[in-house]
Amino acid sequence: MKYLLILGLTIAVIWLWKSNRRSSHTDKPRPPQPKPQTKSRARKLPATEIVACDVCAVHLPQAEALIGGRGVYCSDAHRRQAEG
Repeated sequence: MKYLLILGLTIAVIWLWKSNRRSSHTDKPRPPQPKPQTKSRARKLPATEIVACDVCAVHLPQAEALIGGRGVYCSDAHRRQAEG
């Protein structure tokens, strides 16, 4: 019976300690959140065409792709592999 009482007190102390820590964490002021950009202030980037490599199917911007005789490739090695 004595061990059950000690176990109960230990659990109660741990529970109180954890609940006190949680409340002290929520009392701290949070850093100010950045304001979301409105549509007029948002940076507008030009749309980029995305293509897939004919060998490995990796998607990449068309500006970075290598165009070969038989298709579009992500690297020179894949262009050589596909075109022989």
